[in-house]
Amino acid sequence: MANKSNHSVSQTKIETKPMSKKLRLSCVTLGAEYLAMGYLLRRNILTYKAPDGYEGYDLICINPDPRHKSKALRVQVKSRYATDGDGGFLIRKESLEAFDYLIAVSLNIGFFCGKGKKSIDGLAPPVFCTFPAQWIRENHKISPAGWGSIRTKSLTESEKQKFRNEAGFEAIAKDLKIPYPSKDHLR
Repeated sequence: MANKSNHSVSQTKIETKPMSKKLRLSCVTLGAEYLAMGYLLRRNILTYKAPDGYEGYDLICINPDPRHKSKALRVQVKSRYATDGDGGFLIRKESLEAFDYLIAVSLNIGFFCGKGKKSIDGLAPPVFCTFPAQWIRENHKISPAGWGSIRTKSLTESEKQKFRNEAGFEAIAKDLKIPYPSKDHLR
């Protein structure tokens, strides 16, 4: 015999807003943090992921030598999907003091900005740009709508090279006093 309850259940209507047409790829976005983490570890920078949603930074980097007393560096990761993007990213003014480095990851998973191109035709390797916090603070702009942003399109190619890929990771390693991995250290 079925157990019948005398309790009534309130029928509450939940209002939902329609989803915006913005492309949301949470796995791809999370992948940017893990890609950055992997490249930092590849450079022998001990890197931990901060808890999801932590304000101001996503990764924590330290010197892997247990005998070396060093500071921890806080790294914020920003990502962009589009290969044909403008090279900019949003960053809140309140976050500017909450990290030591910012790694902008251009994931380059395809063309998203133009019409008439297949997305997959824009697939390219990711590009990392590692900016010190001071550079971000000096180049941070507030739009008329109130959004804070960094634009990298105006950088010259030689300026970009200082921050790009291994050069950027090397800046973090230098700050943490981590020598480049080499057999020479065994002697």
